[in-house]
Amino acid sequence: MSNPRRTVLALLAGLAGASTLSACGFRLRGAEQTRLPFKTIYLGFADNSPLGVELRRYIRASGGTEIVADRKAAEAVLEPLDERREESVLSLNSQGRIRELSLFYRFSFRVLDGSGKQLLEPTNILIKRDMSFNEAAVLAKEGEKAMLYRDMQSDLVQQILRRLAALPST
Repeated sequence: MSNPRRTVLALLAGLAGASTLSACGFRLRGAEQTRLPFKTIYLGFADNSPLGVELRRYIRASGGTEIVADRKAAEAVLEPLDERREESVLSLNSQGRIRELSLFYRFSFRVLDGSGKQLLEPTNILIKRDMSFNEAAVLAKEGEKAMLYRDMQSDLVQQILRRLAALPST
């Protein structure tokens, strides 16, 4: 049988701990909410662009900023300049076969206001990941490469959002 006094003391200790954590600014880690300094934004990505789709999803989830379809109606225009995925051989084994690869995701963009004035000059972002390669497991390594590129794309979206959030409000 449980002692009611112990139960009450345990509950009080839990409440004291929770209030202490909340008083120091502790917050559970979750989806980062990035507030953008403008009410409307136009994204110059193609409708089927995976990067554009993920960026739209994050902007909608953050709330406060509406994505508009008309470039002229937007307070800010994100204009993609270049997007590339590349890979290069990092090392070879003694037989001259690939042992490690470097994967690169390059993206450059600029941000304009509704009248065409530049809010953010052309910005380049480069994300790199290294992966081992085994020719006996080519299919598995192709799946790993696709997963790494998806992860790099998510990192890229977060970096774009942080840069947009740092802009002065229009």
